[in-house]
Amino acid sequence: MNTQTPLNIPAFAPVLTRGADAETTADPSSVMTLLTDSDTTGGLLTSYRSSFAKGAVGAPAHFHTKASEMFFVLGGSLEVLVGEELTVLNEGDFLLVPPHTPHAFAAAPGAEADVLFVFTPGMARFDYLRLLGRVMRGEAGFEEIRESSERFDNHYVDSPVWQKALAVRAGASPE
Repeated sequence: MNTQTPLNIPAFAPVLTRGADAETTADPSSVMTLLTDSDTTGGLLTSYRSSFAKGAVGAPAHFHTKASEMFFVLGGSLEVLVGEELTVLNEGDFLLVPPHTPHAFAAAPGAEADVLFVFTPGMARFDYLRLLGRVMRGEAGFEEIRESSERFDNHYVDSPVWQKALAVRAGASPE
């Protein structure tokens, strides 16, 4: 007789997202393929795939209070800030960033990047990704992103380390 208590996991149906059917949102330097949001996983996770062009800046320094963010590099190279440390993730590399940890990312200098992102626990983030695409295309203002920080658990922070890395990319002196 099994005396173990079952895990208290919300019930949800298996989730299958066919690549050909997945919604995409794009800006001039990246394409995001929306795979599954929290409403289809009982709140367990949210996942999407981002393909970054050479020189693409993915996200400024920010942190999440509720979710851990996982990065799995499917191809190319991604430069990542975690706390105050810069590192480059290459194809096959995995990174888990826990809540309250400032981080940022961009395609590594001279490289493209193809990355699978997973947030756990999940929260409705697809509307944030759609908004981000509109901002990057000039169809909405950055103030809408700032105003949505609590709703999407995306809290922007100042990072001199990341600003310096971006300046070097742009050809400025690394002073």
